Amino acid sequence: MKVGFIGLGSQGAPMARRIVEAGYGTTLWARRPATLVPFADTAAKRAASPADLAAVSDLVCVCVVDDADVEEVVTGESGVLTGLRRGGVIAVHSTVHPDTCRRLADRARSRGVALIDAPVSGGGAAAAEGRLVVMAGGEPGTVAYCRPVFATYADPVVHVGPLGTGQAAKLLNNVLFTANLATAADTLALGRDLAVDPDALARVIAHGSGRSFALERVTSAGGTLDRMAGHAGPLLRKDVRLMTDVAKAAGAPTGAVATAAEAALALMNCAAGESRRP
Repeated sequence: MKVGFIGLGSQGAPMARRIVEAGYGTTLWARRPATLVPFADTAAKRAASPADLAAVSDLVCVCVVDDADVEEVVTGESGVLTGLRRGGVIAVHSTVHPDTCRRLADRARSRGVALIDAPVSGGGAAAAEGRLVVMAGGEPGTVAYCRPVFATYADPVVHVGPLGTGQAAKLLNNVLFTANLATAADTLALGRDLAVDPDALARVIAHGSGRSFALERVTSAGGTLDRMAGHAGPLLRKDVRLMTDVAKAAGAPTGAVATAAEAALALMNCAAGESRRP
């Protein structure tokens, strides 16, 4: 299988490197030439456009930032669908609205191309170590076709259902993480109010039933969400908004998780000047 990879950010770059190191013939494309420099010592080839990349690929993995980026890369004038042969596959690793993937899948299907949604979670370090989680939505045979490539950077690879359910699973994961950020930050703040040293409390909880990845992130950021606000805030706000839209369209109540997630976003806005606590 020939693999094309688009989107060499902090998570995409180690994913692409794992594919190359696994021995797959790999072609890369990036808007910023600087992101290709770390691959100079590899066997990966470079393409002049997404269309050129697709023309020499059987599977194209897309790991760009948002819905607009995915649509441009896939359906633009020099996009993936312009070059990908009939029978080719597109895997959307980006976190986007499920309807975006469904709409793109319809466009792809008209050209004899299959598309699945396969968002990932875990971060750059997990990608480099091959322990991301891939949550794939799409036709079972297409997911099975992609699985060996996904397995180079992910364990587990979970087929969660039909097209769009991978994105729904990722959004649910991210909303829960965002909610956990709020409860972790507030727990540490409450501990300070009760004269419990925050670092000591974090060590205790890390070995107790209240432990969570979110608590680890808040603790490493100094015990509040201030340091995370600039980078993580906009991304988490996007995912919370997407999940709210998806749930509203489905008539599904979002419950306590959405309330807590909104609280986390409010705390991250505090870093820009507001203050929630006296």
